Amino acid sequence: MNDSGQKAGSAAGSKRKDARRNQQILLDAAAAVFVTSGVEAPVRDIAAEAGVGMGTIYRHFPTRADLVIAVYRHQVEACAEAGPALLAAGPTPHAALGKWVDLFVDFLVTKHGLAAAMQTDNAGFEALHTYFLDRLLPVCTQLLDAAAASGEIRADLDAYQLMRGIGNLCIGADSDSRYDARRLVAFLVAGLRRPAP
Repeated sequence: MNDSGQKAGSAAGSKRKDARRNQQILLDAAAAVFVTSGVEAPVRDIAAEAGVGMGTIYRHFPTRADLVIAVYRHQVEACAEAGPALLAAGPTPHAALGKWVDLFVDFLVTKHGLAAAMQTDNAGFEALHTYFLDRLLPVCTQLLDAAAASGEIRADLDAYQLMRGIGNLCIGADSDSRYDARRLVAFLVAGLRRPAP
């Protein structure tokens, strides 16, 4: 291979890397806007948050459903990757669990709009739900097991039940501005602590 072939390959790789980075910026911006304004937020708000034109968003995500699904997957991956990182960096496993739950609550805001965005694609919705469970249940289990092993929380906790409980506490947040799901979830996480002897 000559130098020009190597340069062309390097340029193509650099463009792919730039495209992935740009898509990550769009997904991060959309997630932030969805958390504060819901999945029906105007595309111009997402473009402003990302610092791009609206055409850039439509080029990557032709429909709102495409964008919401991409944000959903992006947030699942972010939550999945954050669990072990928080556990390694946190002062205690319980603190890591609390920070992870905060990320999970932010994700749930997007998840609640997912069904509406997908409308009639039940099979697609079910596939995403399976993906969600496959990626996040093991992470939540790891955090619970670490906190239980350190003696900070009870040992009889089930990750699915905890995630389901957090999800149920978050449901009221989108219909009542006075409802503070994050505060209620914080009470739940604090309540996991092992009672003093």
